[in-house]
Amino acid sequence: MAIYPVIMCGGSGSRLWPASRPAHPKQFLPLVGALSMFQETVLRVADLGEPGDMVVVAGIAHAELIAAQLREIDVSATVLLEPEPRDSAPAMAAACAWIAGRDPDGVAVVVAADHHMPDGAAFRAAAVTAVDAARLGQIVTLGMRPASPSTAYGYISPGEATGAVRPVQAFVEKPDATTAQAYIEAGYLWNSGNFVVAAEVLLAELDAFAPAIAEAARAAVGPCAAGQSLLTEIFRTAPKISIDYAVMEKTRRAAVLPVDFAWSDLGAWDAVWQASDKDAAGNAIRGEALVIGSTDCLVRAPAGVQVTLVGVKDLAVVADGGQVLVCNLASSQQVKTAVDQLKAQGREAAAPAPPFHTVDQAAVWFDQWLKTSALPLWWTLGADHVRGGFREALTPEGAPVEAPRRSRVQTRQTFVYATAGLMGWQGPWRQAAWHGMDYFLARYRRPDGLFRAVVSNEGEPIDETAALYDQAFALLAMATLNQADPGHTDLAAEGQRHLAAVQVMRHPAGGFREEGAHPFQANAHMHLLEAAMAWMEGGGGPEWQALAAEIVELALTRFIDPEGGYLREFFDSDWAPAPGEDGRLIEPGHQFEWAWLLERWARRTGDADCGHAARRLYAAGLRGVDAKRGVAINALNDDFTLRDANARLWPQTEWLKAALILGEDALAPAQALARYLDTPAPGAWRDLNLPDGGFRAEPAPSSSFYHIAVACQALRPADASQRT
Repeated sequence: MAIYPVIMCGGSGSRLWPASRPAHPKQFLPLVGALSMFQETVLRVADLGEPGDMVVVAGIAHAELIAAQLREIDVSATVLLEPEPRDSAPAMAAACAWIAGRDPDGVAVVVAADHHMPDGAAFRAAAVTAVDAARLGQIVTLGMRPASPSTAYGYISPGEATGAVRPVQAFVEKPDATTAQAYIEAGYLWNSGNFVVAAEVLLAELDAFAPAIAEAARAAVGPCAAGQSLLTEIFRTAPKISIDYAVMEKTRRAAVLPVDFAWSDLGAWDAVWQASDKDAAGNAIRGEALVIGSTDCLVRAPAGVQVTLVGVKDLAVVADGGQVLVCNLASSQQVKTAVDQLKAQGREAAAPAPPFHTVDQAAVWFDQWLKTSALPLWWTLGADHVRGGFREALTPEGAPVEAPRRSRVQTRQTFVYATAGLMGWQGPWRQAAWHGMDYFLARYRRPDGLFRAVVSNEGEPIDETAALYDQAFALLAMATLNQADPGHTDLAAEGQRHLAAVQVMRHPAGGFREEGAHPFQANAHMHLLEAAMAWMEGGGGPEWQALAAEIVELALTRFIDPEGGYLREFFDSDWAPAPGEDGRLIEPGHQFEWAWLLERWARRTGDADCGHAARRLYAAGLRGVDAKRGVAINALNDDFTLRDANARLWPQTEWLKAALILGEDALAPAQALARYLDTPAPGAWRDLNLPDGGFRAEPAPSSSFYHIAVACQALRPADASQRT
């Protein structure tokens, strides 16, 4: 019966706000030492099993964070990734299903990733004692002898002693102070939430008391690839319940091993202070702090933030991510209440953007957000793994939104995941990209070779319109996926066929005609130019360069006002400005987006006129930046008077891309964009910033991911060659 250490990485640690957030919860923070709590836990349990026998259960959003922290301490583990959190019972069941599949006699030592146990040797000795009982069929939990009548922990009433391991009489919930004192006097133990159990025993008990959990866990566990295994979608069907409620309060096998070594779940700032090294006055300081006449305080501050305490006592002062907490250490448990109120008021979200001091710092933050939050979220929840394709939107909390599916969402999401592959993301980019492309080619192609606009959730045609805008994104997705993963389907031939089909949309006066109320517009041409340049960069033939050159010429001679240097949106059939208000519309986001494209063209071809036009467009776009809110707004008139003061997300990405390639101030647009990414579900976004500075409550549109991904790619050091 081999021992398999199992580390549970669930929980968000909201009482340790603002340092602990769902995107980077407390288990991955260095709370009392140089290593994170997760890393300390790994090193504490590693010697219990053989190399390679350790199992980590965690959410998919933390996959790369876990991999990086394991590399830092040179430890290998099998990582089972949950597509969504289902509480401790399903997580333990998945780990035991994996162990049982490898070793039917295996014993799991299940520990929380965020517990502090400074005496690792004492813990291991206790675990070995518990393993002996587990081999006899008991489910053993470690019961900590209380150091105080804490109201922060649940308690265990142990039965009569017949040896080191005792039967459990009862599990009790967190008590009030008076009841906690009574529990201590009666010999109760703290419930540590650490378990030792034979894998097959736990699965058998789940079969008896919670069969849906056992069934989902066994079905969800698949072969492990490269140290990580994503539990299958059936894991989502497991009831969301703790192991205490699912098994421990019902089974006759429950046992407890009383232990005396120091232990804390570091559940709140008073516990962190208690476990930390302190100066002579009892102050635990991490970061830059000046402390005068103050005692028994905890201070945590990031680099560049100076904290000064004068004449105070028993305070926690924690600065992180643009937020500051000041509380009495005795009130640490109430921090969660404050966080809940801030969320209800829209003033706090799960992963607020940090205050960037440099563009390089912003690049690191956005890269981590993209790879550890956004890409996993939109593949697990934004993709429809039953009917195919990608969904239109997710709520800010991450719930899928059912709506008819536009073709541009399928092609944009395909583009995003192909781009992720080109950026070196280690997640399932290839599977995600082809998931979108295969669905798109099967569901949206019309008999004439063009692509329809909308299908139902079941993939049935709803809108047969073949918009030029949508054809452009089809070509862009094909070009990018062909570059990232050539060979699966002949996308080069698909691109050629589609380019030929698009020719029916040509306009006699030059360019192309769009469907709908504005047939002569710049926007669809902009994305057709982007697609043509993508094919050029991917080794396409001369026809793509000819198409790009044609659109560039149309932009320089028709779309861009020769005197003002700004770009209009709508035109008449002769490519003169459209009559009335339509012809006066200027979108700051499109000034930036065209500037980015024209500067790329200038660098590729040496066309100085394009470079000059790009800088004039950028200057025009800056006139649409609201200095008070720090965001690029939606629309101006051609005399630069205000037309629409709302600010969607996408103009911020285009501002950032243009600033980077032109060597302008990119920090301001990076900070603007980061505000939109501050959502309860890390990896989602807000779409519309209102004139009062708040955000409209609405789902995150999938189509915005294309804009964000390109901005993240432009920020990467590998793309520095495109900057000045």
